[in-house]
Amino acid sequence: MKSLCVYCGSKKGENPAFAQTAEELGAAMAQQSVELIYGGGKVGIMGIIADAVLKAGGHVQGVIPESLLQREVGHTGIQHLHVTEDMHTRKALLEQLSDAFLVLPGGFGTLDELFEIVTWRQLGFHSKPIMIFNAEGYFDPLIAFINNSIQNKFVVEENRDLIKVIHSIDEALQF
Repeated sequence: MKSLCVYCGSKKGENPAFAQTAEELGAAMAQQSVELIYGGGKVGIMGIIADAVLKAGGHVQGVIPESLLQREVGHTGIQHLHVTEDMHTRKALLEQLSDAFLVLPGGFGTLDELFEIVTWRQLGFHSKPIMIFNAEGYFDPLIAFINNSIQNKFVVEENRDLIKVIHSIDEALQF
């Protein structure tokens, strides 16, 4: 794997373990020469992981729509910041630049990105790995929702395997 797209929050969240996970993941990515592809902001978990990759000597590409450049405070210290016209173009470019996808804690935008990339895989638009890093059990309710969707026959059982739930940085970088 040469590049990993990390979907994550533009806020840090309440639990300091989320920021610590992002810092450790960023350092490990740089050490293993895995390029970070992410949303392009310098705030929240996004900024923390980008800064950690940079600090450890790694490479970072951000993708941010023009409309969010000021609001998410586009990270001008990374090697390449792509500025797109809209969110649709952002998501498509994130997919094109990435070999795999990893979701860290975040809010509605993070979940939107997760479900869109899962749907694209379900429809056969890509076959890249998708992982949820369940730091501190943050995604337990989401995992329960997915299981409930399967039990209620809105999601077929085989599609559970479209997302791998992981609990360590080593697992995140094995793809």
